[in-house]
Amino acid sequence: MTKIFLLTTLIIAIALAFFCVKVIFKKNGRFESQHIHDSKAMRERGIHCVIDQDREMRSKKRFAVSERSN
Repeated sequence: MTKIFLLTTLIIAIALAFFCVKVIFKKNGRFESQHIHDSKAMRERGIHCVIDQDREMRSKKRFAVSERSN
């Protein structure tokens, strides 16, 4: 049981070290934003996050299912 715990701790420590390499060794290093609206490549392709897409659709008053009143 102790061997498994130590092995797991070692694996997690190595993973965190690899994850933080850019932050630790690069001057003014930081993690990049993972939000779609912050990605230049996504903006160039016209891809937006679901919240922005929903806001656009609601402003256009278009719905996927037509609404009828009886």
